[in-house]
Formats: sequence, structure tokens, C-alpha cells
Amino acid sequence: SALVAAVGDATQFSSGRDMAAWLGLVPRQNSSGGKERLGHISKRGDTYLRTLLIHGARAALNTCTNKLDRRSRWAQGLMLRRNRNIATVALANKNARIAWSILSKQEVYRGAMM
Repeated sequence: SALVAAVGDATQFSSGRDMAAWLGLVPRQNSSGGKERLGHISKRGDTYLRTLLIHGARAALNTCTNKLDRRSRWAQGLMLRRNRNIATVALANKNARIAWSILSKQEVYRGAMM
């Protein structure tokens, strides 16, 4: 509900990455001439919403070890490859992009199939 109240009309963002950047969940871009250069995560967005998304992602990562759905398997693989904190921010970013998609298309959430 906090995300819906803060974002309002999600169509003001052209993509899910734009909304995630507004929240401070994606790497800062310093791209030029077709060459992408991604820096660190800037944390320049809405602190309260970013905190909520990160805490939710942390809780989801704690419970995904016993689940077999597609997103849980993705998160388990990510935790094996990367640091746990990086995996937490990546899942928060993914959740923000899903939230943008749901809000901009005005649909209900359909969970991933196995």
C-alpha cells in the first residue's frame, strides 16, 4: 500500500527499470556511445520504500530454501553465485519491476508457474 500511495500513477515511468531507479535499487548508469557502464547502486531513491522492499526480499530469501517454484529456484541459484546482500537487493529490484508491471497495466498478480 505504501508503494501504491507513493507511486500513484505507474505509467509515469516508461519501464520497470525507471521505477526501480527512482527507488534506488539499480546500478547507476554512466553510458555513452552505445557502451554501457554500470556503477554501484546509488541509494538515491525513496528510502522508506526501498527499505520495505529490501526487508521483504530478505524475508523471502530466508524462506525460499524449502520451495520449488521458479522464483525461489532463481533466488537459490543467485545466493549460491553472489553475496547474500547482493541477492537481497536483486530480489527487491525484481519485486519492484513486477510491482511496476502490475500497477501500470492495472492487473492482478499472477504467480509464476512451476
